[in-house]
Amino acid sequence: AQQPGTPLSDQEYQHFFNFLQTTIQESTACRLRELYGCKNSLVQRLDEYENHGVIPAGPICSDLPGNNFFHNFCTFSLYRCIMKNYFLKV
Repeated sequence: AQQPGTPLSDQEYQHFFNFLQTTIQESTACRLRELYGCKNSLVQRLDEYENHGVIPAGPICSDLPGNNFFHNFCTFSLYRCIMKNYFLKV
């Protein structure tokens, strides 16, 4: 264990910045979704990118307990944002 107040090791810095970069990207994408909604062209491009060029037609099923389906992919993505389960898959 490192002593409090000492800098991170190279490996620890790499992990820290990877986490920070991922977190900023996720929160930015979620904020865009919250502000502009599913019909925004940038939000739609993000959804297409995440799904290899095609936004899945709804309803979207999920293995989450208590959630049988989501009406569309954007609603599913918004749920992931709210729950902070960014890598949750259909």
